Amino acid sequence: MARGVGRLRATYKNLKTPGLHCDGGNLYLQVSVGATGDLRRSWIFRYQRKGRKPRDMGLGSASDITLAEARETARQYRKLVKEGLDPIEERNARIAKNLAASATVMRFDRAAEAYMTQHRAGWTPVHARQWASSLKSHVSPVIGRMSVADITTAHIMKVLEPMWHEKTETAARVRGRVEAVLGWATVSGYRSGENPARWRGHLDNLLAGRNKVRAVEHHPALPYAEMPGFMADLRMRRGMAPLALEFAVVTCVRSADVFNAKHAGIDRVARTWTIPAFSKTGIPHRVPLSTAALAVFDKARKIAAEIGGRVASGEFAFPNDVTGARLSQNAMLHVLNRMGRAGAMTTHGCRASFRTWAQEQTNFPWELAEMALGHRVGDAVERAYARGDAFKKRIAIMEAWGNYLANPTQPARVIPLARVGA
Repeated sequence: MARGVGRLRATYKNLKTPGLHCDGGNLYLQVSVGATGDLRRSWIFRYQRKGRKPRDMGLGSASDITLAEARETARQYRKLVKEGLDPIEERNARIAKNLAASATVMRFDRAAEAYMTQHRAGWTPVHARQWASSLKSHVSPVIGRMSVADITTAHIMKVLEPMWHEKTETAARVRGRVEAVLGWATVSGYRSGENPARWRGHLDNLLAGRNKVRAVEHHPALPYAEMPGFMADLRMRRGMAPLALEFAVVTCVRSADVFNAKHAGIDRVARTWTIPAFSKTGIPHRVPLSTAALAVFDKARKIAAEIGGRVASGEFAFPNDVTGARLSQNAMLHVLNRMGRAGAMTTHGCRASFRTWAQEQTNFPWELAEMALGHRVGDAVERAYARGDAFKKRIAIMEAWGNYLANPTQPARVIPLARVGA
């Protein structure tokens, strides 16, 4: 090996003679002529291990690596040779290790897309759009390009703090979605440790509970006593959107479920509507169809048949009466606007009207009214033992609700329920 180091000077950049120019310490400047006649200069580390042939190891272009940097690299490689190691093999192993490590890096945006792809089948189109939109708007600009393994509580706070007081509900939903994505990343092996987006016992120590930030704003709802008059006015309207709104009121479901209602899920004979992925829980939900609900469904089917074409042959129970596609998610709101009810009530608020009516005007058990709204009743232990959906009992309460909307002076028919152990 060459002992002396430092033979080259700053003028090495001007060397034009093709060949190897020794700097000492196993470092050479290689000058060559390119295909177009241009001179190229690069660094070479030449070494020989005991019992092996000499090897040349390229260190990079002299235009990118200075003489001082090349000398330092050569010094490190000379140390490896003294230790009996091959610098080329060591470099290849390091590159392979880095490639393997980079292959396991999962950025948050990629993790979120993977999570949504795996769960989208159980979501409504509206829910899927809300997921994607909220993460894109509020999360991606902050941690979207970060590896999920590197995300800490400080990063989550950077996402949530700017909107926690002004957009508390939105921030709470975003937090839950980030927690779900990071949970997926942990189970998938892309991160370890506690979830920095969890609320209980963690972020609840840093952020005020959303119910304490500001008063909860409930959906505007009509007093139940005004609902029959509203329904009489609604039934004077023509078109699929008014029928869809009427169906939502008499079945007490969310508007998204009505928009997505399909003929395949409605059994006219069994008087049952099965929602394959209920918008609130994402699991199947059975809805008993009262006489009033069946009348609305039949009317929509008759109108679709009269229109014909794609409207009549489509899969939706309440289709757009021009294209046959799904109704716009604002269709019911437009109906309320035309009725002069915008601001005074919402479709979702009609569910509150039903709940208040059931509580104040009937003797139906509170849990039955909750189940009619698709709410979970009891804690996890209670639900583990009470696995039914009280479908037959819910038929009675929905029939009573339909009768009330048509004739408010008629008392609700209450079916006595057997006592436990009787």
